[in-house]
Amino acid sequence: MNLHEYQGKDLLARYGVPVQQGILAHTLEEAVAAYQKLESETGSKFAVIKAQIHAGGRGKGGGVKIAKNLDQVKEHASNILGMMLKTPQTPGGMEGAGKLVSKILITEDAYKPSFDACKEYYVSILTDRDSKRNVIIYSLKGGMDIEAVAEETPELVHKEFVDPQLGFQGFQARKIAFNLGLEGNAFKNMVNFITKLYHAFVASDASLIEINPCMHNGFDEILAVDTKLTLDDNALYRHKDLAAWRDKAEEDPMEVEADEYNLNYVKLDGNVGCMVNGAGLAMATMDVIKLSGGEPANFLDVGGTADAKRVEQAFRLILKDPNVEAILINILVVLFVATALPMG
Repeated sequence: MNLHEYQGKDLLARYGVPVQQGILAHTLEEAVAAYQKLESETGSKFAVIKAQIHAGGRGKGGGVKIAKNLDQVKEHASNILGMMLKTPQTPGGMEGAGKLVSKILITEDAYKPSFDACKEYYVSILTDRDSKRNVIIYSLKGGMDIEAVAEETPELVHKEFVDPQLGFQGFQARKIAFNLGLEGNAFKNMVNFITKLYHAFVASDASLIEINPCMHNGFDEILAVDTKLTLDDNALYRHKDLAAWRDKAEEDPMEVEADEYNLNYVKLDGNVGCMVNGAGLAMATMDVIKLSGGEPANFLDVGGTADAKRVEQAFRLILKDPNVEAILINILVVLFVATALPMG
């Protein structure tokens, strides 16, 4: 389950991770009130207006703007609220329809005392399935596309693997701070930041935490300026409060409907609909379609205990996709026959 930036920062703050302060706004009036509150608390007239959608690259589509005064806050908030924001990660990319922005985050000016005095880093935590360990990926090149950094300057991307039996160790936090070139109070604060960030990752059953940028400001403070956080759906039963944060408006409507009927459904771009019982069989069926020259329109696992009602809903779901021209049904039925053996 993906979280919005403001939700991710709220979650990290619960575990003591320093974050850029911000106030959520749904209207222009709320945006003005949020700016005035931040101005009174921080003494700075600068603020950042950020669109809240489940997609990265918001700045590239005009969804992140810096305001130097109240008039600019009003201008940017008016332009961003209600816009169809297109980013490289929204459906269809920059050429697609985009996502509707219904809320914005008004954040404090975190670059103190000046932009030039600050440094930006990249930090993320995720599970590496090859090594069967959690890994912390970090780089001196924050605020940029980490994929481009990894391709062009791989020596600037570091990885720290965490032994699941030992857990995250103090020397690993110090190693990360050292590799980022920090010293003095900034070094100590980065050690504290990474340690608490990892604790938040494990305690919340997250599958991804990405901080880009992670900022070292001119006062040696380390804080999360932007946050991308994804929770493991299979562990949400342990976090009922976090499960309530789910924003269905940000998800594909067909996938939301499928979830209501306990169907495992993912919409794809092809024209051959699939109805299968079993995730492995569904993957194999999609492979067969591809090998035959077709394109699957969806991944759909009705489950091994599907009844007539669930199958009916699955059909209705597939037929709602206007791209579907054919449906391939691959249902595995296993019969168990009991044979009576003679006694004696």
